[in-house]
Amino acid sequence: MIKRIKLRTLLIGGCITLFFAVLMGRTFWIQVVEADFWQGYAEKLWSTEKKLPATRGTITDRNGDVLAVDAPAYTVAINPKIINKFGLQDEIVEGLSKLLGKDEGELRDLVNAKMEDGEYFSQREVRKEGWKIDQELSDRVEAFKDQLLKEHEDLDDVGIYLVKQEKRYYPKNSLASHILGYTDRDGNAKSGLEAYYDKELKGKEGSIQYKKDGKGIEIPKASEIYKPAQNGKNLQLTIDDTIQYYIQGAMQEAFDRLKPISMTVIAADPKTMDILGMANLPTYNPNEYWNNVDQKNFYNHAVYSVYEPGSTFKIVTLAGAVQEGVFNPNATYMSGRIRVPGRTIHDIKKSGWGTLSYLDGVKRSSNVAFVKLGYEMLGPERLKNYVDQFGFGQKTGIELPREAAGIVDPVQQADFAAMAYGHGKLLVTPLQQIVAVSAIANGGKLMEPHIVQSITDPQTGKTVTTEPKVVRQVISPDKAKEVGGYLEQVVSDQKIGTGRHAYIEGYRVAGKTGTAVKVVNGKYDYTKQVVSFIGYAPVDDPKIAVIVVIDEPKDSELGGGTAAAPIFKKIVNQSLQYMGVPKKLPSEKENDKQPTNGIQVPDLVKMSVLDAKNTLASKGISYSTLGKGTEVISQFPKAGSTLKTGQFIYLLTENGGNINIPNLKGESLRDAMELLSVLKVQVEAKGQGYIVSQQVTKENGERKVILTLQPPAEKADQETAGQDDDGESKKDNTGASP
Repeated sequence: MIKRIKLRTLLIGGCITLFFAVLMGRTFWIQVVEADFWQGYAEKLWSTEKKLPATRGTITDRNGDVLAVDAPAYTVAINPKIINKFGLQDEIVEGLSKLLGKDEGELRDLVNAKMEDGEYFSQREVRKEGWKIDQELSDRVEAFKDQLLKEHEDLDDVGIYLVKQEKRYYPKNSLASHILGYTDRDGNAKSGLEAYYDKELKGKEGSIQYKKDGKGIEIPKASEIYKPAQNGKNLQLTIDDTIQYYIQGAMQEAFDRLKPISMTVIAADPKTMDILGMANLPTYNPNEYWNNVDQKNFYNHAVYSVYEPGSTFKIVTLAGAVQEGVFNPNATYMSGRIRVPGRTIHDIKKSGWGTLSYLDGVKRSSNVAFVKLGYEMLGPERLKNYVDQFGFGQKTGIELPREAAGIVDPVQQADFAAMAYGHGKLLVTPLQQIVAVSAIANGGKLMEPHIVQSITDPQTGKTVTTEPKVVRQVISPDKAKEVGGYLEQVVSDQKIGTGRHAYIEGYRVAGKTGTAVKVVNGKYDYTKQVVSFIGYAPVDDPKIAVIVVIDEPKDSELGGGTAAAPIFKKIVNQSLQYMGVPKKLPSEKENDKQPTNGIQVPDLVKMSVLDAKNTLASKGISYSTLGKGTEVISQFPKAGSTLKTGQFIYLLTENGGNINIPNLKGESLRDAMELLSVLKVQVEAKGQGYIVSQQVTKENGERKVILTLQPPAEKADQETAGQDDDGESKKDNTGASP
């Protein structure tokens, strides 16, 4: 018995000893051998990392007006468990469907959504109609939720929630949409500057790691690892949103009338190649990029559409001929047609205009004149060299994605002859064209175009500014001035100048029309044309260069001079007045053309209205205050401009769109335009003289003023109408190239 007890004791003791040996061995293994693994695993259990999103950089225009910014957004979510528990399905489906525009059937599926175990979900987002909605719509959803709570007083929760987030917001809607591009609802950059500068704009997200207890509650005073978010960099553009507004207003008016496939306009400062405005039609609203928009509406024709330029390209041929000394404006040639190896080339008026001087050939946009200048006098090699020197066939380097290089590939002699007047194996972009004509305007310097003025890092405050960049000197300054003089006559000659519809009284305008016939199935189809106008003003001190390109206007009889030049005229006229460039009217006496005592406009922005008035009064400057604010937020003309006799300074104390339009009766059109440009109001003028009545309307949601003008009574009998009569067929004046 005792022996048995001893054996049992020994066995039990051995088992216990073995258990402790295994336990100690396991403990040693875990704490020593696998210490690093289990330490990391434990830290995962009590440590939590929270992501800190970065704010995407803001995009503004050259004056600091916001064009793209991150803004609060709200996503609508529902709780199927709560909704079904209290029988709210029908009310919520009907109410949210009306508010969000979402299909009732899809909403009902969300309301009744169940997990795999058969239980209702506790939260489902309403996509896409309820995803990242704006403040106004979220307020309406919140009001609907409050109404349900009021109707069901016994409930504390009706299963509707608004999850606060952020989204990209474009406060000007479709203004400059092709420049800005857009980000999708997930925050991914898709086009434009948003895509080109995505890395700089989006910044880097941060994080915070902290310790928590078994219930997931943060432990006070526990060690934390904090990595701050780095917000995206801010872009300031070269564009001016007021000029952009003028561009898009003039384009929309013409687009509705001409009904083309597309339309493109670019405006630039020829001295710096800052892009002041760029637009395409059709367009889209980046805030609602998904809303019934055709994919072609996103296409930025300004930088990646190529086309045969037609007669606007004759500027390059003319510049080369002038630079090489082969252009004699008084020499003559026989117009009508010319034979080159493999082809006979005609003027738009096939019978020609008889014997013409070369200057008249430029004014009439004679193809024969330019074949003789470019193909015969310059010769193929020198002509091709000037085309290359002006930047065609190469990307300009602008800060926008998908820029096209175009094509310059003449092979046969007929190709070189056709290139002299803008056809053949030659494809260009509108941007290349505006860069080339700016080189004429600025004294012969080909410059790199820019649309970003500066980039600022909000963390460091460091700003990197884009400086004007000269690529090369293409022609000499004196020859560029000479070319500009000839192009001015294309506009100023109201009898034969193809660009006469771009003439602006009081401003010297240089320009060139273009009508390029499109190739269909290998042959030119004269019913399908790309019409255009390109030019700059004022000729003696260029402030703005503009190109207008219209793809297939409804009426194929309309050429660049008839369809595109008036759009150019409206944009340039409004823009120069906005810039404070005074007009020099022939009726003015020489003394009246000079500035009043040489007074320069002082900088009044951010001054109190009282201080601004005192400043102007002390200088003897007339002024007008617009708005009810107490501080000047903008002014016209801008600081640094030189005042002309009798010119007012307008002080805006509120946003221009909020200010009532004053009574303009008795004002001149020039003074009225100055005022209305400040208020960013579209203008349509009828008649001549002084304003006798005005009508305020709305067009596409924007204010528009229709002004009726009449000459003073004592001069009424001296005024004549119809002074802009062409005197020739429309087609003969377009400068079209076959």
